[in-house]
Amino acid sequence: MIIGFIGFGNVSQNLVKLINSKDISFITSFDERSSKTVENIKNSNIEVLDTFKDVALKSDILISANSPKSALNIAQKYGGFVDGIYLDLNNISPDTTLEINKHVKSLVDGAIIGKIDSVNPILYISGEKANELLFLNEFIETHKISDDVGDVAILKLLRSSYTKTLSALLIESTQIAEKYNLEDEFFDILSLTEGENFREKSISRINNTLNSSKRKAEELEEIINYFEDNDLTMIIAALKKLSQ
Repeated sequence: MIIGFIGFGNVSQNLVKLINSKDISFITSFDERSSKTVENIKNSNIEVLDTFKDVALKSDILISANSPKSALNIAQKYGGFVDGIYLDLNNISPDTTLEINKHVKSLVDGAIIGKIDSVNPILYISGEKANELLFLNEFIETHKISDDVGDVAILKLLRSSYTKTLSALLIESTQIAEKYNLEDEFFDILSLTEGENFREKSISRINNTLNSSKRKAEELEEIINYFEDNDLTMIIAALKKLSQ
């Protein structure tokens, strides 16, 4: 079996490490890649073809792991050359996923939950051909959601709405605790129910949110646009907070 990659960032690099089998080989291309990406590919010791068209034609499974903005363009350029499965792992909206489906013969919608470089990331997949990827359970915990392309994309949005809203509430509560000089005590009492590493995880979440608040606010706007027919009281409040 041949697995091809378009995009070779952390996701692709670590999938090569996780999917360790003598029966599976990996291919990609240097075509229009940055010097950093070229170096990552060389360090992974996988086969390099001249173009991504060649990669698409040769792959039994083609994995798209790029930036969300380029996901549709990549599918339009190379999806039609794939006779096998096109696995999209980009953080894109359900609408974009359905648009990609128009340009791909056998699309599987995927998401990796948890840090890809951790010991136990989990892959969620949906689509009519998703069953054909369940062999990946040998290497990475893999769950099929449904036969419907877009279901995983919806779950990604729901997860994102929860984590970003929770982050906004955590920031606000922490700021109030600091005002009353009770920050340590605040985290101590929460740790009683949330776990002993709650403070460390919370501070990491707060810093990550504050350092990328503009991008996270933009992501919340996309979520609000997609779920506009639903009650979004908390998500709208989180957007207001992050936009500040």
